Amino acid sequence: MDIKQVLARAIAAKASDVHINVGMHPVLRINTELVHLDEFEVVTDEMAKNMVFGMVGEKKYAKFEEKMDQDFSTTIEDGSRFRVNAHIQRDTIAISFRAISSSIPSLEKLHLPMIAQELTNLPRGLVLVTGPTGSGKSTTLASMIDVINIKYGKRIITLEDPVEYAMKNKLSMIEQREIGQDCPSFESGLKHVLRQDPDVILVGEMRDLETTSSTITAAETGHFVLSTLHTVNASQTVERVIDIYPSGQQNQIRAMLSNTLQAVISQTLFKRIDVPGMVPCVEILLCTSAVRNCIRENRIYEIPNIIETNRRIGMQTMDHSIADMYSKGYIDKEEAIMRSTNPGKMSKTLDTVDSEKSAAAGKKSKVAVR
Repeated sequence: MDIKQVLARAIAAKASDVHINVGMHPVLRINTELVHLDEFEVVTDEMAKNMVFGMVGEKKYAKFEEKMDQDFSTTIEDGSRFRVNAHIQRDTIAISFRAISSSIPSLEKLHLPMIAQELTNLPRGLVLVTGPTGSGKSTTLASMIDVINIKYGKRIITLEDPVEYAMKNKLSMIEQREIGQDCPSFESGLKHVLRQDPDVILVGEMRDLETTSSTITAAETGHFVLSTLHTVNASQTVERVIDIYPSGQQNQIRAMLSNTLQAVISQTLFKRIDVPGMVPCVEILLCTSAVRNCIRENRIYEIPNIIETNRRIGMQTMDHSIADMYSKGYIDKEEAIMRSTNPGKMSKTLDTVDSEKSAAAGKKSKVAVR
């Protein structure tokens, strides 16, 4: 089996992911649904090994055999790119591919709030984009970097595992370093990046204490830093950053974080019902003086209420975003209620939205009759 034929089939079907498991046909994920490609033969252990070896070469394959997990990227003939993870399950090789768009979508096309674009004007500080795996964090970051690239002449350095969107220099100068290929680790890349004269630094993921500490230090030293975490909302994001540190250092990190954190964008994807595709629902936390005091004084539990009462300046809760996307006709009512933080309240909110739509439709109908 030629894996590039499978990947080409995925691109034609507009799949987001491709999964290869021994003993199964290849599987695509299309708009959240799994689709089995029965036209391709069942994958054998030898096929899976050849696929990985063909994509990474001898040196990286030896590293994969040692660590049993390997992240990398691959490209097919038409230029389509994929983020890839090869791993071991039940003593056989399994491979997961994530399709990467050939062009970086705009923040407007992603249906992200205008405040996401305004954040790209920040001269310094830390902005975190968070959410579960597959929630579009990397795409949001790439779009924000692209806005900076179009508007400003800055030096941008990214540390990614692997590099996803291939960015082209516009007004800015961009360097993209892939972990494992261009530098050994996030920690090493961050250690040296401050000597490379960056204005903007993108860190693919704050995955451990060393990376988190170096990322916050970079923001403290006057750089604009963007990164990601696998957290589902803003308050959990702040807690996760603090909890990464030993208890004896947590007071210090609260003070550092309160000074450097500028915003948290927490997002999750919903299946669209108006057109094929996905749309993000987004919680936005902006670090006002009240938020900084909550972080410094360990009153994180007050952050949701601050978000709720500061919508006029661009903050919004996840539930507010879900209700907004439903009112625009993008997402399903049942899914909106099920995935909200307060299903009972959300049900009443959406019933009100339906009533307002019906009333508006009635008025429009009367005007048309006249």
